[in-house]
Amino acid sequence: MTMIAVAASQNQHKIDEMEAITEKFGMKIVGRDDFGLPKIKIEEDGETFEANSLKKASEICMLCNQITIADDSGLVVDALDGAPGVYSSRFAGEEGNDKKNNAKLLELLKDVPMEKRTARFVSVITMVYPNGTKIVARGECEGHILFEESGENGFGYDPLFRPLGYAVSFGEIPPEEKNKISHRAKALEELQRQLEQLH
Repeated sequence: MTMIAVAASQNQHKIDEMEAITEKFGMKIVGRDDFGLPKIKIEEDGETFEANSLKKASEICMLCNQITIADDSGLVVDALDGAPGVYSSRFAGEEGNDKKNNAKLLELLKDVPMEKRTARFVSVITMVYPNGTKIVARGECEGHILFEESGENGFGYDPLFRPLGYAVSFGEIPPEEKNKISHRAKALEELQRQLEQLH
């Protein structure tokens, strides 16, 4: 039986990545626009990925009365005390401008040597059920920030992030490979583990 989950995200990249991983768990993800929900703006004012993820899932669940899945994710850079963190998508001040965000990150790290450019992508996926059940799953992928963008795959900070154990960036790794090792993949694996306990 296929489960339907409404994605709180309107980011098609994220929906595609989640669907690529969840389809093997028998779960189809429908974007909130495709589900016909009103185009409301959810203020992401939480101080943690967990808070933002829960807020997005809860508000959409109230609107549609369906299982809802929300992801809040971002890049945590040690040399910048955890920035950009929850502000990853609007780091340079403009929501979703990857070029400006990447340029700001490179500028802030320009004098930082490679061994100190440690970072991790974090994804927190929250699933909220109409009956009030909540599942929270966190995944992390460790790596380093490169000195320049490399590769055309992925989105966001992918061309700047080289995962541990790889010689290339997320931007150079094929999507099907990234979907096995990414922070979102790890969060979805944890989500699946919790779903199996629940059902």
